[in-house]
Amino acid sequence: MSNRRNWLKQIGLGAVGLGLCQFETFANTPPETYILPDLDQSPILLRSNENPYGPSPLARAAMQKSINNSNRYGWNLSDELIALIATKNNVSNQNILLGAGSTEILDLVLQYTALQKGNFILAETTFNYWAFPSEKLGLKKITVPLTVDKKHDLPAMLKAIDSDTKMIYICNPNNPTGTICDYEQLVSFVKEASKKAIVFVDEAYLDFTKEKSLSNLVIENKNLIITKTFSKMYGLAGARIGYAVASSSTIEELSALKSSPNLSISVVSTAAAMASLNDNKFIQQVHEANEEVKKYTIDQLTKLNLTCIPSHANFIYFSLDNYKKDFFKQLEAHNIQGTKIYEENGKWTRITIGTMKEMQRFIEAIK
Repeated sequence: MSNRRNWLKQIGLGAVGLGLCQFETFANTPPETYILPDLDQSPILLRSNENPYGPSPLARAAMQKSINNSNRYGWNLSDELIALIATKNNVSNQNILLGAGSTEILDLVLQYTALQKGNFILAETTFNYWAFPSEKLGLKKITVPLTVDKKHDLPAMLKAIDSDTKMIYICNPNNPTGTICDYEQLVSFVKEASKKAIVFVDEAYLDFTKEKSLSNLVIENKNLIITKTFSKMYGLAGARIGYAVASSSTIEELSALKSSPNLSISVVSTAAAMASLNDNKFIQQVHEANEEVKKYTIDQLTKLNLTCIPSHANFIYFSLDNYKKDFFKQLEAHNIQGTKIYEENGKWTRITIGTMKEMQRFIEAIK
């Protein structure tokens, strides 16, 4: 604990340093004022579900202060970050594995699954970029369609499990649809599915909801792995910080696949993550801003006769079936970067929720 206090003072977050003063300075400041000048200009980036307000003020200060420590490896700092994350998730340090964003954790679990051969199951449509190397790793991918209202079809996914199934992936809330699984139904699914295979739950966007994490279940369930990230709510996508929450034995097995477990994120990124966990006011403001701008955007899209799926994240999934113009050309003409068509049937696309100013420009662009 004394090492952590000393380090927090070094980066300006101790009681005698920058922390309390800076926290009070930004306590009543709208999150749009946090935007760095070079992030508040065109093009408008509404493609990757990034937080347009972050990093938080405390994280920025910590990153700047920690640069001088970049000549040293971050073993001790990683241990400190793990301890903070473990406390946040009500687990022990042995239940946490750090990664360079949740993407590294996703890749690692895919490799871990490939050691056992067989197949893995995921929804169609969901976040699946991590699954592209699966065939090269000797795995078969099985997809299960979403329900009509764009939710995971948990009963169908349970039925899809066979003797060769090694892993089932659930993105909750789901990307790109923004839908969320009912907590009790998901707990029941995990209980049954984990008897036969690993259940891998991606909670990248759960911070945008009031729903409970499944992380408390990993203590007694060796076949449950949770992945979380600092990329979204905490605004640290470019800093690349994610982590796995799993049973201690599973963490040991995953760690054995890395040459240097918990050392793939920089000292600067570690400082940002630790500071972010102390900046509760910023998180509250981002959550409130996201909800306000999301409601505005959905209302405007609905007025344009575009069907939207209720979103539990920082993006919106909507249909272009009734849109008469070329949506993507409209975005390009106004220097806005969106995504693509995820489902041809209904022409479903996704847009990230930016600042109010950005979404007003988005709506004007597609009118």
